Amino acid sequence: MAVRWVSVGMVVVTLVVLGFLGLRGVFFQTDKRAVTVPDSSLKKLGIETPEKKTAAPDFTLEDPAGRQVSLKELRGKVVFLNFWATWCPPCIQEMPTMEKLHQEMEKAGLVILAIDFQESPEEVKEFFTRHNLTFTALLDRDGKVTELYQAWGLPMSAIVNKRGELIGKVAGYRDWHGEEAKAFFRGLLAEQL
Repeated sequence: MAVRWVSVGMVVVTLVVLGFLGLRGVFFQTDKRAVTVPDSSLKKLGIETPEKKTAAPDFTLEDPAGRQVSLKELRGKVVFLNFWATWCPPCIQEMPTMEKLHQEMEKAGLVILAIDFQESPEEVKEFFTRHNLTFTALLDRDGKVTELYQAWGLPMSAIVNKRGELIGKVAGYRDWHGEEAKAFFRGLLAEQL
């Protein structure tokens, strides 16, 4: 019986890895220009970069108060998209590091958009109040933006440069206030349009 469960587990892990590798090519296609971002920081943070520059898919979502936020209106700023949910333990763990990053780099032009997956405005508002979070929460009520960015697991983060190009994405928890992450964002914020 134990051998059977090990075999089933190995098959599931293999399918997940193969699925991710297959989706990698789908997610990062388009324009043939090379991406110029700090490679060493990307590698250390585990951020997967596209082979070619890609315009970040545009969207408009509401925050819990009903105000609309559109990605295209943030051109000229570095945008950190984080797909999450209140029931996700690694999401909860990473939120304080995002808050510290927000506090330190908001004035320099970093925008953090925490895109909640299909929860109510009240749940998101209560979560942000309880955890003293001040960056922007957005509601993906129907899950379409989460699907658009292929956030198949939570948390998943995507980074958009000042030109509106998607420069990378990463699944799972990261310390977004660690020295590598701060150096990475400082580099993006220093880039010219």
